[in-house]
Amino acid sequence: MLSANHRVRIAVIAGGSIAALSLGVRSTFGVFLDPVVDGLSIDRGTFALAVAVQQLFWGLSQPIAGALADRYGSGRVLATGGLLYAAGMIAMSSASDGVLLTLSAGVLTGIAVGAAGFSVVLASVGRMVRPERRALALGVVSAIGSLGQFVLIPVARQLIDNGGWERTARVLGLIVLLVVVAARFLLGRSADFADSGVAAPEARPLRAELRRAAHAPGYRRLNAAFFVCGFHVTFIGTHLVSYVGDLRIRPEAADLALMLIGLFNVVGSLAAGWLGSRHSNTMLLAAIYGLRAVVIAAFLVVPASAGSVVVFGAAMGVLWLSTVPLTSGIVAAQFGTTHAGTLFGIVFLSHQFGAFAGAWLGGELADATGSYDIAWWIGVALGVVAMLFHIGLDEGPAPDPPEVGPVRLRPAAGIAAAGLTLGVAGAIAPALAAADDAAAGVSPVCALDLT
Repeated sequence: MLSANHRVRIAVIAGGSIAALSLGVRSTFGVFLDPVVDGLSIDRGTFALAVAVQQLFWGLSQPIAGALADRYGSGRVLATGGLLYAAGMIAMSSASDGVLLTLSAGVLTGIAVGAAGFSVVLASVGRMVRPERRALALGVVSAIGSLGQFVLIPVARQLIDNGGWERTARVLGLIVLLVVVAARFLLGRSADFADSGVAAPEARPLRAELRRAAHAPGYRRLNAAFFVCGFHVTFIGTHLVSYVGDLRIRPEAADLALMLIGLFNVVGSLAAGWLGSRHSNTMLLAAIYGLRAVVIAAFLVVPASAGSVVVFGAAMGVLWLSTVPLTSGIVAAQFGTTHAGTLFGIVFLSHQFGAFAGAWLGGELADATGSYDIAWWIGVALGVVAMLFHIGLDEGPAPDPPEVGPVRLRPAAGIAAAGLTLGVAGAIAPALAAADDAAAGVSPVCALDLT
């Protein structure tokens, strides 16, 4: 019989492998953008909308998948997600227009990634590890997961160049079936760990924990800040290749940058897990978001070249998924692990609202203004906002809610406010750009169309 330590090691490897497959296939969508746009004769906004819908359904399915995993076992949910993921990619290969692309690559694939994604994996591993080691274990899972992006992006590029995007989608659909194999090593329910000394000493009903979460200021701020994480990673992952093409830099530079994001994320995730076991997770998150703002701003102001694209990818890789183990660890510290899948799933839903905004707004602004500049600078501003949200955030156990009174839905209000801000920015940006062009007496072309 395996010892508890051996079971944890196997769970970490299996969970990291599932994350590598799930997120690795998802990360190839930026490579698909231009071939699919050309093949289906659609614009970038249509492809971006399909990816944005994917992010939305990923987020909406996440709390449900987490709750099912908490109650019935992570393995079953992950295996189901793997099967749906394969079906979504294969259906995408047969899409003939934007509607079918959105239904396959958007709706079906989004639900699948939610069931076979980080929320379920991290909650499953997190409940097996003692609190003092939890951040490190989750960092290792995130690090292993990032290798999927490093490996599968060049594979997708080679397959697309030699066999077309349709064949590539089918091959990736078959690859992601390996999630079903790895899922058998993550079979536990939250109830199975109630007496292990790892789970929260006081198991509360889910309804009570949801009410406590709704009244916890720290949890509300986590929701708002994770919106920014979703905006950053999805905007960059979806649009970097196309943006680099607008700069008239060879697409291989963008492919390499995306690969380096995956490779250097190994360093970032491991460092975040190690530091998170020793220092304040909230202050580490504040530093990560602040550094993201600095890195993006520097990327925009330095002379554009293949070298600057590659350096940007390496720098962003260190900051990429390092937010995930720290955020998940704070949720576990605030509420314990009994309902960790559900509660982190809700935080991840906020992440996916941000991902929707990043994917969709990036494409719409690029089509409307001929440039990604406004979307990039929105990302810089949001990084600063997320940094401020984490300063002083309470990462200790969440307080009990008031005895009476309605539940305050401030997380939803914060998400809606952030979405409204981005929507307004997207709506007025074309008008502002047109006004500037008219005043300058030039036609609206890409402001960074450099050689």
